[in-house]
Amino acid sequence: MDIRRLQLLRELADRGSITAVAAATHRTASAVSQQLKVLESEVGVPLTERHGRGLVLTGAGLALADTARRIAVAIESAEALWQEFTQSPRGSVSVSAFPTAGQMLLPGVLRALRDEPGLEIVLTDHDLPLPDFAQLTADYDIVIADSQGIPAHWTENGLRCIPLMTEPFDVALPAGHPLVEKSVVRGADLVDEQWIGAPVGYPYDRVLERLGAAVGREPRIVQRVMDNLIVERLVAAGIGIAILPRFTTRSHGNGIVTRPITGLPAERQISALVRADRAERPSVRRVIELLQAEAARVVEGYRTVGER
Repeated sequence: MDIRRLQLLRELADRGSITAVAAATHRTASAVSQQLKVLESEVGVPLTERHGRGLVLTGAGLALADTARRIAVAIESAEALWQEFTQSPRGSVSVSAFPTAGQMLLPGVLRALRDEPGLEIVLTDHDLPLPDFAQLTADYDIVIADSQGIPAHWTENGLRCIPLMTEPFDVALPAGHPLVEKSVVRGADLVDEQWIGAPVGYPYDRVLERLGAAVGREPRIVQRVMDNLIVERLVAAGIGIAILPRFTTRSHGNGIVTRPITGLPAERQISALVRADRAERPSVRRVIELLQAEAARVVEGYRTVGER
């Protein structure tokens, strides 16, 4: 049984279509289909079946795809062990980060890499609804994702979820708003406000959902905006108030003031998602170590500033 054919089956399980597998592996769709047919002949049972216009894996196909994942982990683990004997971590590590995580973490990580010749990061930024982060691990070594709690599907299909930090959310208010006089705001204080919301499905939006459930009234969302800098400007202009992340929201000299929320969950977990096989690479492990160190520095730096 050819390991390369097993990996094609694993890619089909992860990506969901022959076309996507062909694009990711730089083959034609017909070549991928042919290799999967050869694999079916080798094992003697159907591995795929038609579903609408596409293919889905049979029970046997899913089991064999899971075996392919474990084989990939074993291969990467063996190569990692050999590299530890022969050289320092080196090579290129692809990283996908959502914008505020990139803003917080990546400048420090990239500075630290100056002292590690032979190791580099290729960075891409993506801002996605929660369910889509796990899909990015098919194309990137490390995916920096945010969530409220750790979704079960992140740890399915062989993904590893490495916690980096927890970041509180605050209420962003225009300077001069009556609630600025409070050191902490409660859900009841926010009932009559107009909101600049996030797109549906994003962590900020879930805080507003919880707020509505807590006070028994759906928040009045007048605009939904993805870019936090635009949100800050709209808040400063008095268009509405907003939920924004604490560590990357600028609240000095830009017309907005932030206040903590009490009485409802208002924070997010920031994690690194990695395929289990890629997690065995010394280069990937080293970048994760740098991300963890930078996340700890950011949290401690904010705590120190807050205590002054």
